[in-house]
Amino acid sequence: MSILQVENVSIRYMTGDFKDIGLKEYIMRRLKNNYRVKEFWADRHITFSLEKGEMLGIIGTNGAGKSTLLKAVSGIMEPTEGWVKREGTIAALLELGSGFDGDLTVRENTYLRGAMLGYTRKFMNETYDQIIDFAELGDFQDRPFKQLSSGMKSRLAFAIASLVNPDILILDEVISVGDGAFRKKSEAKMKEIITGGATTILVSHSIAQVRELCSKVLWLHKGEQIEFGSDVPGICDRYQEFLDGKRKL
Repeated sequence: MSILQVENVSIRYMTGDFKDIGLKEYIMRRLKNNYRVKEFWADRHITFSLEKGEMLGIIGTNGAGKSTLLKAVSGIMEPTEGWVKREGTIAALLELGSGFDGDLTVRENTYLRGAMLGYTRKFMNETYDQIIDFAELGDFQDRPFKQLSSGMKSRLAFAIASLVNPDILILDEVISVGDGAFRKKSEAKMKEIITGGATTILVSHSIAQVRELCSKVLWLHKGEQIEFGSDVPGICDRYQEFLDGKRKL
């Protein structure tokens, strides 16, 4: 049985000129049927499924619809068309620093993020030291979060998500941030999570990372699904050929 099913998911954004014209002009244009509305499909007809313990790498150039799709998968956004079925708990890191309060300390933010993920204070008390040790932030626990570097913020976010044992872990470019030593440590943690049975989705611009870590690949381009499957080397090779200008879509 699939732990995650995405069936024919399409996501549409509606845009207009309201911000540029103001309320009065907006009302007048609506009355005169002269208000322009544009629609933009960020994703179109995306379909895939994952079993427990599988790791999916999502690849594609900027504007491919990767991050928007993750928002639908995690439940932040409802698809315009199609549906998503999830089993178990989800921990999603979609934007660096999201869900944190800059004025709170590292310690306070750790507990806050844990609560947002649905974990009890008792669980967080038992896990807190492990999270801080993994993130290498032992000397910064009482610092305001806004004083951390982007790499430190990334390390804390990854540590919380990866150490609270979710059934589904979603990472958007998270382990691409930070120094080489932390990337190696986070990749080792990813392998441990997969071995432990968690289903993981990773968006990464590193094809080498996808090759090494993932058991399936989803290739998106301008919102369209180009390929999906377990032929990780083959799909990555074809994507690299596309990036090199040797393959047309």
